[in-house]
Amino acid sequence: MDPETQGNGSPTVWVDEEKRELLFQGWKPGEELPAAITTTEWTPGHVIGIPEGEDVVRVPLRMAAIIRKALDDVERSGLL
Repeated sequence: MDPETQGNGSPTVWVDEEKRELLFQGWKPGEELPAAITTTEWTPGHVIGIPEGEDVVRVPLRMAAIIRKALDDVERSGLL
């Protein structure tokens, strides 16, 4: 959970061990996404923009250590 939360709807990261996925709760980006998301091919062959059925959330950089810990926990669990 975001370390600056007041415990009400804060950004959070979870590990779904059964589906082998990371889940991010964050803020909706709003109507205006950064140009890099809407106009740039991130990697060769990747569509420009956000594909149907996908979305973007914003997670604060202050959560980097929390995300790293989640990844370390996954690695230690043997899921990778």
